[in-house]
Amino acid sequence: MAYADQKMSAGKIWSIVIVVLIHVVLGYALVTGLASNFVSKVQEELTVVDVEEPPPPPEEEPPPPPPPDQPIEPPPVVSPPPLVRAPTPPPPVFTQPTPPQNYNPIPIAPPPAPPAPPAPPAAPVATVSRAASARGNPGSWLTQADYPARALREEREGRVGVRFDVNAQGRIENCTVTSSSGHSDLDAATCTAITRRGRYSPPLDQAGNPTRQSGLRLNFTWRIEQ
Repeated sequence: MAYADQKMSAGKIWSIVIVVLIHVVLGYALVTGLASNFVSKVQEELTVVDVEEPPPPPEEEPPPPPPPDQPIEPPPVVSPPPLVRAPTPPPPVFTQPTPPQNYNPIPIAPPPAPPAPPAPPAAPVATVSRAASARGNPGSWLTQADYPARALREEREGRVGVRFDVNAQGRIENCTVTSSSGHSDLDAATCTAITRRGRYSPPLDQAGNPTRQSGLRLNFTWRIEQ
C-alpha cells in the first residue's frame, strides 16, 4: 500500500510538472506576442531622431623631433630705408598792391615862335690910330702892401706875365695870367693890383676918338724888400 502510494505520488508530480511547463510555454507565447504587438505600435507612433555624436577632437600631432645641430646663421642685415628729403616750401610771396599810376597829360607843344629877326651887322672894329700909353711907371702898380700874407710869411717870390685890355676910359680890363710864378696867390694878386691901380691914356681911332685896345702885355716881379 505504501509502495502504491509512492508510485502514484511520483506520477502526479510529473503530471503537475508537465502542466506547469505547458502553462509556462503558453504564457510565454502569449506574453511574447502581446509585447511584440505593443512594441510595434509604439515604434510606429514614435519619431525616430538620429542624434549624431560630435566627432572626437583630432589628436594633437606630436612635435617634430629637434633638428640636428646646425650653425646659427646671423640675421640678415636690413639696410635702413633711404632718407627722403621733404621738399622745401618756396619762400612766401608778399603781394603789394600797385598804386594807380598818376595820369600825366601829354603836354601840347606850343606853336613855333616866329623866326627871330636877323642880327644886326657887327659894328666894324675901330682901328687904333694911337695906342694907349701907361701913365706912370707900371712897376709901381705892385707894392709890398699887395703881397699875400701867406706868401710873405713863407718868403715866396716870383715873376708873373699878364695880358689885358684897355677901355676907352684908359682903365685895365680882362686881365689873365700868361706866365705863372708858380704860386697861385701871387698870380691872382697881380691881376687884382694892376686892375685897381693901372691907368692908361685912352687909345684913339682914326677919327681921334677914344676907343678900346686889346692884347696889351706886361711882366711883374714879386720880391720881398729887406
